[in-house]
Amino acid sequence: MRVLVIEDDTTLGHALQEFLVEQGYAVDWLADGEQVAGAVAGQSYDLLLLDLNLPGESGLEILRKLRANNEQVPVLILTARDGVEDRVAGLDAGADDYVTKPFELAELAARVRAFGRRRAGQAQPFIEAGPLVFDSVGREVRANGERLALSVRELSVLEMLMARVGRVVTKRQIVNSLSAWDADFSENAVEVYVYRLRKRLEGTGAGIQTVRGFGYLLDVENTAG
Repeated sequence: MRVLVIEDDTTLGHALQEFLVEQGYAVDWLADGEQVAGAVAGQSYDLLLLDLNLPGESGLEILRKLRANNEQVPVLILTARDGVEDRVAGLDAGADDYVTKPFELAELAARVRAFGRRRAGQAQPFIEAGPLVFDSVGREVRANGERLALSVRELSVLEMLMARVGRVVTKRQIVNSLSAWDADFSENAVEVYVYRLRKRLEGTGAGIQTVRGFGYLLDVENTAG
């Protein structure tokens, strides 16, 4: 899942980026609201974290323009404005959720996970695919009840495959979803992570198939390479 943080406070913006990266997301960060339209037009995001109190153009103005341009990316507002009128204005402008500052990072993480579940069409915090169960709260995958030892990147790639079990996921989709602007993450790197995941999944009853010229799919019935 790829997230864009729009926050002009350098300390908070950097902290949010670091925290969400630790949660397994690809995170880009902008301190200048005027760059948002170009960023969203040039890259597909799964969620925007938008501060309202931005210099120049306000967060509300940015949000209204995005919706006027038919940008449907979910938006979670982060702001110190906690009045009912402010919340109503944000939601009416097209926001999907609202968190007031100061907030606990654990609450923010829970709300971001909820957006991830909506994106994957999952009502519960678990994704089940054959013998595999992904726990979005604990950020872990179990195979036949046993926890798999996965790196953050391996976990994120497997999460994408599990959310689309039986369907092809292209290398480009994986790169776009998991690579932030400043990350050295290429299609060749995807091949490395898939190779490692195949090793981790041996004997579990699940496997990753290569669909030549297209990408990969998670197969929970036929695990031949």
